[in-house]
Amino acid sequence: MAADLGELLVPYMPTIRVPKTGDRVFKSECAFSFDSPESEGGLYVCMNTFLGFGREHVERHYRKTGQSVYMHLKRHVKEKSTGAAGGAIPRRRNGKVFIDLELNRDFNGEDYEYEDEAKLVIFPDHFEIPLPNIEELPALVTIACDAVLNSPSAYKKQEPESWEEEIQVSRHARSLRQLDNGVRIPPSGWKCQKCEMRENLWLNLTDGAVLCGKWFFDGSGGNGHALEHYRETNYPLAVKLDTITPDGADVYSFEEEEAVLDPHISEHLSHFGIDMLQMQKRTENGNHTDNNARPRVSEWEVIQESGMKLKALYGPGYTGIKNLGNTCYLCTVIQVLFSIPDFQRMYVGNLQRIYDYSPLDPTQDFATQMAKLGHGLLSGQYSKPPMKSELIEQVMKEEHKYQQKGISPRMFKAMVSRGHPEFSSNRQQDAQEFLLHLINLVERNSAGSENPSDVFRFLVEERVQCCQSRRVRYTQRVDYCIQLPAPIEAATNREELLAYEAKWKDAEENMRAPPEPVRARIPFTSCLQAFTEPENVPDFWSSALQAKSAGVKTSRFASFPEYLVVQIKKFTFGLDWVPKKLDLAIDVPDFLDLNRLRATGLQTGEEELPDLMPPIVLPEDTRDNSTGSGDSPEIDEVAVMQLAEMGFPLEACRKAVYYTGNMGPEMAFNWIIAHMEEPDFAEPLTLPSMMDPGPSTSDSPMGATPLSNSPPEESIAILTSMGFPRTHSIQALKATVSLLPTLSMFVLSANISLFLISMALVLVFYMFFLL
Repeated sequence: MAADLGELLVPYMPTIRVPKTGDRVFKSECAFSFDSPESEGGLYVCMNTFLGFGREHVERHYRKTGQSVYMHLKRHVKEKSTGAAGGAIPRRRNGKVFIDLELNRDFNGEDYEYEDEAKLVIFPDHFEIPLPNIEELPALVTIACDAVLNSPSAYKKQEPESWEEEIQVSRHARSLRQLDNGVRIPPSGWKCQKCEMRENLWLNLTDGAVLCGKWFFDGSGGNGHALEHYRETNYPLAVKLDTITPDGADVYSFEEEEAVLDPHISEHLSHFGIDMLQMQKRTENGNHTDNNARPRVSEWEVIQESGMKLKALYGPGYTGIKNLGNTCYLCTVIQVLFSIPDFQRMYVGNLQRIYDYSPLDPTQDFATQMAKLGHGLLSGQYSKPPMKSELIEQVMKEEHKYQQKGISPRMFKAMVSRGHPEFSSNRQQDAQEFLLHLINLVERNSAGSENPSDVFRFLVEERVQCCQSRRVRYTQRVDYCIQLPAPIEAATNREELLAYEAKWKDAEENMRAPPEPVRARIPFTSCLQAFTEPENVPDFWSSALQAKSAGVKTSRFASFPEYLVVQIKKFTFGLDWVPKKLDLAIDVPDFLDLNRLRATGLQTGEEELPDLMPPIVLPEDTRDNSTGSGDSPEIDEVAVMQLAEMGFPLEACRKAVYYTGNMGPEMAFNWIIAHMEEPDFAEPLTLPSMMDPGPSTSDSPMGATPLSNSPPEESIAILTSMGFPRTHSIQALKATVSLLPTLSMFVLSANISLFLISMALVLVFYMFFLL
């Protein structure tokens, strides 16, 4: 038999590989579907590419690549026959094969166990070889099989399954002082030492005091005695008692004002007689870890419709998405996108064609992963109602909620976030920013074909008027999302808000429980009205006056999209320049008339501003900047210090203020957020030296653009030879030269002329065809 197997595998030996360092083994999920080893058909892993395929898709990969040898992985999850106690996850039975996979936490470990099965399958005859089979298989095949089985899955690293920020180790953890006062904490029966509270109790890790936490809006929480104790003693760390498990506990630092990690938590708890291995988490709710936060109305409770008896829905279009850890933004966006017919038609309607023409590595193909995601959400294959026997079992166990399996978009997230500093992390993100990022990917991968994101596309007309000459300029820009301000002064419950603020201040001063929060209610029509209000344009240059003047801008819709995406700007800056989110609710009507927001274009009697470029002032030659002879750039030092007080490096603050043109701390803060991942973020500000200017001439009409340097005649000739007017060509080249102070990477380049012409070509095309 051994000889027969060896001879059988000889033709395929050149295609069987051993995974090397850097190879990703996709043995937890199919590249084209959400099938896994726990699915009915199991998962097939190619022994050459190490890609995983479900039963419905493995034949496609065989036909496309000719790869014949696959490892079939199957995990059997079974209910335990006895009521043996288990842990929090399914327990593995003794078996011959162990697949190194993350465990499915949808199964209760006290009731279920699993058993792994693996075998080699040779296509197209589906010849199966059970594993392990060391005696009968060639050595190379045995080594390759062992390597695949023992290699971690491409997604073995688990993300946190909660809406938490990245938690850092407390600076007090290593050297925490603990008093030898003989305090021993019992395993149960805890009560606050200063009141009768028995919930939301915190153990101070220095003196062992058990005290209640902060009061919460829903009546839970405590009277703030833990925080009061810290103010009296300065003992910094406390652990929430009902969160202690063998895996860890929720630790809060009063001094650092945030949840922290304590690597020595086991030792610190044993000091007070607490054995972590014997502790179990008593509640499922971990929302109240923050012990020093002002209570806010719980959006999570509203979203979950707490207190309501909801009927579970199953089938096509009712598939849930698993949270991978702070991925609510991603789940929300993709659920919305695939509720739109255009996206359904583009990706799900063309599913087979997309799969047939997918590249050899479909895990890195945008269209393939979008089609996979859409099919997973809309097919109903991963949202099936429980069998009758399962329903009876739930009733017997007094379980009232059946959890559908849903889908886990790990492969999709890894692909769309690749190279992005924010979306590739586990930090919380903004759904609007991710939507625009995804639209950009859709457009980039829809060249020459239908673009479903056009349903969001609209034109905004901006009208700018010079307040002195009364002349106007109309421009249009493409957008996919309208950002509306939230005018808090338009709240319909202003009296309630004022009364709440007064009660809050009084409760804070007198150390009493704060009143129940009141959320500002703002009509959506007020947000639209604020969007249409004229706004001042700072540093507006009037081409009619050929000087700076006061300008006013208004915005209207030049076209309307099929689906209007609206973002309410809820973030503002406090007095300390720290971003804060406004706690408010928007009342949206069922029907909305946007006719009054329609753009009208140039009106009768309006006179347009002349089509002239603003004056371009080239900086002085700074080639001697290294010797200190050059003038230092003009920087608003007040704004720099405001940013530095927020904890950013001083040099980074200087660069932020300089590169945003001294437009204020808010603009500079946005620049910092966008550039803080760059390696030279904290490096000193250095300005590039300019090229030697040529002879001074003037080509600007009406003297509107006084410039001491005219572009090289050969550059002008290149653009005019393409059919562009000479005037537009000169203006584009001059505007391009003005960009050089902020484009230092090109200043010393040998291809500077080519760069100037390329940039000028873009500008002249814009002026000639779009203006």
